[in-house]
Amino acid sequence: MQAIRKLIECIGHTDATVLIRGESGVGKDLVARAIHAASARRAGAFIKVNCAAIPAGLLESELFGHEKGAYTGAHRRQLGHFEYANNGTIYLDEIAELPLILQAKLLHVLQDFSFSRVGGHGLIDVDARVVAATNRDLDDAMKRGEFRTDLYYRLNVVEVRVPPLRERPEEIPALAAWFLAKFNAQYGRQKQLLPETMARLRQHAWPGNVRELENMIRRLVILADSEEALAPLAARRPCRYAPAQRPIVTESLRDITRRARFEAERQALIEVLERVDWNRAKAARILGVTYRTMLNKITACGLTPPSRG
Repeated sequence: MQAIRKLIECIGHTDATVLIRGESGVGKDLVARAIHAASARRAGAFIKVNCAAIPAGLLESELFGHEKGAYTGAHRRQLGHFEYANNGTIYLDEIAELPLILQAKLLHVLQDFSFSRVGGHGLIDVDARVVAATNRDLDDAMKRGEFRTDLYYRLNVVEVRVPPLRERPEEIPALAAWFLAKFNAQYGRQKQLLPETMARLRQHAWPGNVRELENMIRRLVILADSEEALAPLAARRPCRYAPAQRPIVTESLRDITRRARFEAERQALIEVLERVDWNRAKAARILGVTYRTMLNKITACGLTPPSRG
């Protein structure tokens, strides 16, 4: 991560397009925001677009805007994210989910940074830096014809690969301490991490990466029973660099069932909320619950929306 910091410092003052690659939860959003903060555009807007959360039929309008009457329901002119990012940075998250037809339009926009709104004819010029991110294997996607090779090379002027947490276990104590201080302050607690707890954190494989670690520390702060908060650690395989340990069953079947249900609901909430970019109403419709129930579930699971620039 120190190498990534140095790279950000090196490219921050430039307008080079950046492609961030890494598994889900490694911190690609933070890298994108750090690039913006290190640039001369830091006073401008940082606009994040989750390409996977917006329906394909609306994505072009979201990116480039539309004119009044461009389609049914277009009652007024709407600016797109590229225009809002003028003199700033536009962050295209989940870029691999962009439909091929929009990949072609994005390629042309990246060539001269001019485009037309949907239903419009005049060209609009913008001055925005583009940072894109994906957790998919783009090489494989290009082989299958799902991602344009020319767009890949247009985006990949500078590539930043963020390693998964299992490849940088030495960072776990510092990250855990930072999250602990953050959530202690947020919830008015004074929880501490015991040495044996830190040892268990270091042994875990962290398939959810830094996001999973953050949620684990939040649970430790919120819940009175530390063993209940750490229960998911025993349910996952230990990391390859840690000795395998077989957990001893100390819970009743009722407690195990309750914990498994809680974790299943929590994981479903996380996946759906991230997919819809934390649109709670949309997530409630997808999961078939009321909006109030959705809010209660989010609170019970200790989830908070990601910070936005």
